[in-house]
Amino acid sequence: MTPHPRAPRQVDRRGRSARLLLAAPLAVLTLAVGACAPSADSSSGSTADGGQTLTVWSWRTEDVDAYNQIFDVFEKAHPGVTVNFRAFKNTEYNQVLTTGLTGSGGPDVAQVRSYGQLQPTIASQALVPLDGKVDLNSWDPTVVASAKGKADGKIYSVPLARQTIQMFYNKALFEQHNLKPPTTWDEFLAVNKTLKDAGVTPLAVGAKDAWTLPIVHEALAAPRFGAGQFAKDVVSGATTFTDPNWVASVQVLADLKSYLPDNAVGVAYTDAQVLFTSGQAAMFPGGSFELGFFQKQNPQLQIGTFEVPAPTGSPSSATTTPTYADGAFAVSAKGGQQDLAMQLVQWTATPEFGQLVADTLKQISAVPGVTPSDPLLAEMAKRGESNGSPYLLVTDFRYGTPTGTDVFGAGVQELLLGKKNAAQVSQDLQTGLSAWFTPAGSGGSPSPGSGGASSGAATQG
Repeated sequence: MTPHPRAPRQVDRRGRSARLLLAAPLAVLTLAVGACAPSADSSSGSTADGGQTLTVWSWRTEDVDAYNQIFDVFEKAHPGVTVNFRAFKNTEYNQVLTTGLTGSGGPDVAQVRSYGQLQPTIASQALVPLDGKVDLNSWDPTVVASAKGKADGKIYSVPLARQTIQMFYNKALFEQHNLKPPTTWDEFLAVNKTLKDAGVTPLAVGAKDAWTLPIVHEALAAPRFGAGQFAKDVVSGATTFTDPNWVASVQVLADLKSYLPDNAVGVAYTDAQVLFTSGQAAMFPGGSFELGFFQKQNPQLQIGTFEVPAPTGSPSSATTTPTYADGAFAVSAKGGQQDLAMQLVQWTATPEFGQLVADTLKQISAVPGVTPSDPLLAEMAKRGESNGSPYLLVTDFRYGTPTGTDVFGAGVQELLLGKKNAAQVSQDLQTGLSAWFTPAGSGGSPSPGSGGASSGAATQG
């Protein structure tokens, strides 16, 4: 899930209204939380009228209105309870949360990252284990793995969403230029050329924000490196990121550079979103989490999605939808309302909450059995269930430093700038991960994603 193009802000919810404030700089936020002196509006606990206030923190500034609607349902079922939802700037949230969880000024319930990014929060003993308190036995085990501690195997959060990665496209632009979703790589290249020749940016990519580039790589080239089979092989130690198929998949990005915005490394992620929603770009390689934002920004935009065909030379001609679990809710070990916080987190594991996530947030709920009412979201969910492969650098290679997404994102930027070739970018990734990753076949323990499942949401954060 991703940052919003509007100015960074901190959102404070009180009762049924939302008050928007410009976000303070990180240093100021950190000091404020660290001093354990939150304002009256942001505190949790009892109120003057005898009610209870439960504080929830998140990085989803773009979803404030939707979360307020969702938590209204919880409030109605719990008379006297006010859920105070606060959202912080995405890029500052990890530090703000780390500081907030150390004292009494933090949240009662925290939206936390998944997989490797969850582990430092667990290690700090800031979260309450949920084993025996929430029942996730019927859930996809690859989704549950995203919420567990690697060291102790305990559950520390309830997963929120299952994201899929695919290509969004503007149906009106495709019709205008007599184009259809491609079914072969040659057709895909022809679509890009036709659009560029017509003065339309084919692919909206904001490479200035390195975190987006592993997603772009998965959307465009997962079949080229072997998708799920490669994931199993690299986790087991049967191959490495210097494998010719992986290198060739990185080369795909270099080969498509001319179809990206001019000076793509100078284009921000939010600028790429605007290129697509405004009709200046015809396609957007990204996660299913984009759908709600796209629809909100341009309700008239006719959006479709497709799986990018397997590039020439791929181990298999089969297409795939990369998938992963994204975000989760956890109970703070130092929150002042732990009993009530536990009730809220338990509620996030119910079909009622899951349906609200699907229909209000426009996210694919992690709760089993939930079907989105939005037909496009349902379509993406179905592809992920039937044709999923793991978003590998998130599911298995964020459990140490440096993370796979950090190294690879920076590497792709250098690739697009012409500073490194695909083989060098791949070698840098392998070297960086070798600092901490031990393949399962070498006697080490694979990280919880363990190559992901062959179907279903394998398993960001």
